[in-house]
Amino acid sequence: MRQALVKEPRMGASILRLFFHDCFVNGCDASVLLDDTPTFTGEKNALPNQNSARGFDVIDTIKSNVEAACSGTVSCADILALAARTSVFLLGGPSWIVPLGRMDAKIASQNAANTNLPPPFANLSTLISSFAAQGLNARDMTALSGAHTIGQARCTTFRDHIYNDTNIDPSFATLRKSTCPGPASGTGDDNLAPIDILSPNRFDNAYFQDLVNRRGLFHSDQELFNGGSQDRLVRLYSLNFAAFAIDFANAMVKMGNISPLTGSSGEIRKNCRIIN
Repeated sequence: MRQALVKEPRMGASILRLFFHDCFVNGCDASVLLDDTPTFTGEKNALPNQNSARGFDVIDTIKSNVEAACSGTVSCADILALAARTSVFLLGGPSWIVPLGRMDAKIASQNAANTNLPPPFANLSTLISSFAAQGLNARDMTALSGAHTIGQARCTTFRDHIYNDTNIDPSFATLRKSTCPGPASGTGDDNLAPIDILSPNRFDNAYFQDLVNRRGLFHSDQELFNGGSQDRLVRLYSLNFAAFAIDFANAMVKMGNISPLTGSSGEIRKNCRIIN
């Protein structure tokens, strides 16, 4: 991960996102890493992942190194959980003990990925219910949303927010419109913008400061600070990085425990892209 981040700091956010998108679809079982097969359509081309999920080559490299050292011992699911933790830590965030022993899935589900992953246009009640379905409460949800303090997003995911929403700082909207043309243009879908405008390659609490200043990039981001139940917590995190870091680490452990496969229900893949 250190080598990957030196080459491209954005990769830390990409690996962290892969872990989220894995755990929210039938548990933390590395199903997001599987390529399509004749018997199932995988998750890589589900709407939330298509043209945006990345970092698979980094996980492949880690897996190859681990297999060379101790073949058939460490699952792809555990590698993804550890890589996500390491990404956060190397970018200045907290560390935590990652419970290990997950097995890898033998199947993936594009339909489940399309259904279970909350979209960037979700409102607060949808976000809370989506996380609750995974056993995560509203505090977990707000803390985990702080993962958006690193990384970039495609214009197509935030265009509606900057052009149509009113709960947004006008100067920020103007700035984002400069590289994300309106829908009538038919262009710019893949143009990138930092989710956290202040420090997109450092894991800090600037994301929450952005929300307080009405500079959330996604509609779903700004929903966390929009006169609702999470306003007080967002304000706390914006002022107190330590409080955010503790809650984020605890929520990551909790998320990493979503429906892990154990025993004969899974396997330890030799190649993270295909079943054995």
